[in-house]
Amino acid sequence: MRVSARRVCCAGLGVTAWACGPPAPGERAGSARESVDTTFRAPRRVTIRGYAGDAMEPFVTRDGRFLLFNSRNDPRVNTDVHYARAVDALTFEYAGPVRGINTAALEGVPTLDRDGTMYFVSTRSYAGTLSTVYRGRYAAGTVDHVALVAGLPRRRGEVIFDVEVSADGTALYYAGGTFRGGPVPESADLAIAVRRGDAFEPRAQSAALLANVNTPTALEYAAAVSGDGLELFFTRTRGERPAIYRAVRRAVGEPFAVAGRLVAIEGFAEAPALAPDGRSLYYHARVGDSFAIFRVTRARSR
Repeated sequence: MRVSARRVCCAGLGVTAWACGPPAPGERAGSARESVDTTFRAPRRVTIRGYAGDAMEPFVTRDGRFLLFNSRNDPRVNTDVHYARAVDALTFEYAGPVRGINTAALEGVPTLDRDGTMYFVSTRSYAGTLSTVYRGRYAAGTVDHVALVAGLPRRRGEVIFDVEVSADGTALYYAGGTFRGGPVPESADLAIAVRRGDAFEPRAQSAALLANVNTPTALEYAAAVSGDGLELFFTRTRGERPAIYRAVRRAVGEPFAVAGRLVAIEGFAEAPALAPDGRSLYYHARVGDSFAIFRVTRARSR
């Protein structure tokens, strides 16, 4: 799940902090091909006991025991991945930085499959490899056997800045931004890669499956996929305010339908993450000058 398109790309490419702000009003308009979605309701702020910093890019492990998140996506700070133990759905006990993955470069957007393989974004080797997606084995706050994920696109001027692994570990949903010299990507769309041995290769049908999700005039990023693969949550940025959307499909292998904006989530919000039970959706939102994690709950059964 999903480092902010503006902040991570700025940090990853070494762009100065002042340039990482949102596009000017009207610079990017959203697509008219969308609707509103009332599936979730009742936003509430999540408490992370013992942690006082910014919390972004949440992910709840598949067993529900841990909340993973990263600190502020800002080139002025060392963005790291942290974890906290679940007390209840709205309360977590901070346990510290995740061991084995954090460096002096940016690390963020942790996501795990059911077998405990963690995927995350790191800018540590981008200058030499043009790659940003890593994986390793996660267990109770520690990751070992960390390595780059092979097979994903590598092109100068393009950055994969967030990633989400499917629950079964066979697919990666990722966002790539294209840069033409400016501080924000000229375009950012979601794509799907499928596992081939130890590598992931772009899926041939990716564009068709996401044709109702990606738009030519907005930034789409920060995907979260339900365990059955039938719901896709993501962030779409238009103008100065990103919003969270939901798209559904009837069967795996079919295209997702036109997305609807989750109207219960207001303000500057990004990076959705669906809880293992499918009833709670976590995300980060701006509160004053800082970022915190919030949760909405499903208003009705699927």
